[in-house]
Amino acid sequence: MITIYGIPACNTMKKAFEYLKNQGVSYEFHDYKKKGISPDTLMLFLEKLGPATVLNKNGSTYKQLDDTTKKNLENPDALFEFLQQKTSAIKRPIMVDGQKIIAGFDEIKLAAWLNL
Repeated sequence: MITIYGIPACNTMKKAFEYLKNQGVSYEFHDYKKKGISPDTLMLFLEKLGPATVLNKNGSTYKQLDDTTKKNLENPDALFEFLQQKTSAIKRPIMVDGQKIIAGFDEIKLAAWLNL
């Protein structure tokens, strides 16, 4: 079963939910706001996707940071700690199906990932 990670109020998440529903794909939703993110899951995201993909630089959480803090996030340990605390700075959605993982919402890439 696919697990989709994110926050419910995000417009990109809403598009992903709608797409999965329309394709008849069942999923489990992991809400960062209610459940946070485990260190193991965050490490998996960073290892499989890379820090540049996992850190959402387009979101307001990141954009509101001062330049010194942004520079500090280039340090892997600092980034890990930051994302543990500020889950809204994690790219949305991230979907996991066994060993497969994908970030963001792009219908063409998602269809290929889902083998549709």
